[in-house]
Amino acid sequence: MADQEDKQKRRFSIRRKLRPRLDKEDVTVVDTDVARRAVLATAIGNAMEWFDFGIYSYLAVTIGKVFFPELTGGVQLIYTFATFAVAFLVRPLGGLFFGMLGDRIGRKKVLAITLILMALATLSIGLIPSYASIGATATILLLIARLVQGFSTGGEYAGAMTFIAESTPDKKRGVMASGLEVGTLAGYIAGAGLVTLLTFMLGEKAMVEWGWRIPFIIAAPLGFIGYYLRNHLEETPAFEALEEAREEESDYVSMKEIVVSYWKTLLIGMIVVFFYNVVNYMVLSYMPSHLSAVLGYGETKGLLLIVIVMVIMIPIVILMGYFGDRVGAKRIVQAGLIGLIFLSAPAFWLIGSGDIWRVFLGLMLLAVFSSTFQGTMPSLLPSLFYTEVRYGALAITYNVSASLFGGTTPLLVSWLINATDNRNMPAYYMIFAAVVGMIVVTYFVKDTSGKSLRGSPPAVEEKQEIKEVLEEPEEALWWREEKDKGNS
Repeated sequence: MADQEDKQKRRFSIRRKLRPRLDKEDVTVVDTDVARRAVLATAIGNAMEWFDFGIYSYLAVTIGKVFFPELTGGVQLIYTFATFAVAFLVRPLGGLFFGMLGDRIGRKKVLAITLILMALATLSIGLIPSYASIGATATILLLIARLVQGFSTGGEYAGAMTFIAESTPDKKRGVMASGLEVGTLAGYIAGAGLVTLLTFMLGEKAMVEWGWRIPFIIAAPLGFIGYYLRNHLEETPAFEALEEAREEESDYVSMKEIVVSYWKTLLIGMIVVFFYNVVNYMVLSYMPSHLSAVLGYGETKGLLLIVIVMVIMIPIVILMGYFGDRVGAKRIVQAGLIGLIFLSAPAFWLIGSGDIWRVFLGLMLLAVFSSTFQGTMPSLLPSLFYTEVRYGALAITYNVSASLFGGTTPLLVSWLINATDNRNMPAYYMIFAAVVGMIVVTYFVKDTSGKSLRGSPPAVEEKQEIKEVLEEPEEALWWREEKDKGNS
């Protein structure tokens, strides 16, 4: 018990050393060019991750024919998405491993490692022989590759959010962090566009025989480009400040301490990630298969529609990040949740109408609401935790929730439709997620847009802003009062 108290005193001392009093030297002036490079490097890595998710989602029907030829129709699709979802089972393990490592050795090094692992695993999928060639061994190899992808992804997204949030000015954290989700959409667009183009040029027969391999093989060089960019980044100012304040090895926070001290914030974060992931994976991962396998639209036609919607989403996501900095990310998220509660069902009615323009309108409704989250979450989620535990705690929060509710969304919705014969089940699931999210965000999430991150000194873009910060030190270090009261 005494050792535990000593550790807590040392950590409080670390936080005091970060800002014994707010002086000019305590305020971080962020180099805008460096911040932009950080956004670019992390966004490219995220694009690589979601390029993989995109091609897997858009090739779901084809992959089902290659690796599960003995099954047909909706059951084949369920098995394909089960292989997609199983990778999410190891994401918490990857998040735990890489997250704790990132809080010890730095964000930059870990993000480089996760990207290489992802690239190699994705490449291996494109090289696996088909079920027709080696039987059930092909399915096992696919499963192993997906598990490696899931493990590396566990440390990827949480690390990318942490890196960008700690590398950008406080007043522009939202709009710059939204660049991470631009990477998500760019990866999806590249994956979907490539699959659509290949399907159009080669035809369904050639795609099943060999064409499906091309997108997975192309992903490898993209990963190495991202690795090169990340490897040439500087470590985040917040982590460097923390490292300077640390005195000994015991100052590192253990997993047990994170769970005991931050259990409430972990739970809040998991619920926020729950509704975020349900909507994200519904729109980006599940919808292509819903259009083709459930509603009977032609594969090329359905894929093209989604690609167009995602292209339109990019400026909307950036705009949401910009408004989040101005009016608060919390308000933007609440607006998106209200929209989902009232318009999810009408959106799916439009999507199921069969009329191309109504389908497009329904997809755009869902896309706009999804954009409210994509533009704000990369800055909101890292702000929940203190610098000393940010990577590890965020990795646990994000990956546990994503494993339970994100990657399982396509599988669950496919099963619900198959079991109830009701095509509107996706809408009902999103409404449920939005209601839960609205309660938690309204009553338990503090809006920290434009403020310093918990446990970090203020970060500004121009030296002229330092004077303004020094005039209100209590406002600049708002989190100190929260921490002194013992609120995690």
